[in-house]
Amino acid sequence: QVQLVESGGGLVQAGGSLRLSCAVSTRAGNPLRMAWFRHAPGKEREFVSVISWSGGSTKYGDSVKGRFTISRDNAKVYLQMSSLKPEDTAVYYCAGRSDFGLGGNTAAEYPYWGQGTQVTVSS
Repeated sequence: QVQLVESGGGLVQAGGSLRLSCAVSTRAGNPLRMAWFRHAPGKEREFVSVISWSGGSTKYGDSVKGRFTISRDNAKVYLQMSSLKPEDTAVYYCAGRSDFGLGGNTAAEYPYWGQGTQVTVSS
């Protein structure tokens, strides 16, 4: 079984930075590909970023490239967000899938989800 718990959300001014964390609990040796998605009111759930189980490969959504950085260690996955914009306001979710690859960008690929953390960027 896999448990994911996000933290680090909050209120920040435009241009500011925030780091989200996702604590990952799973059996030893489970090769989890981990991703971040976000969901803003009235919009579709949007892919933000993904990192392979080894941490060696990453991918970003077009709207966050150059501003956000995904990383991981043995216990957590991180999303460092910089140059934040009001349009980054959303609930951010981490998601996981037992997979050695990097996969695509669709939420349907991921069976494991956290509860979400709210990020609000004021103008």
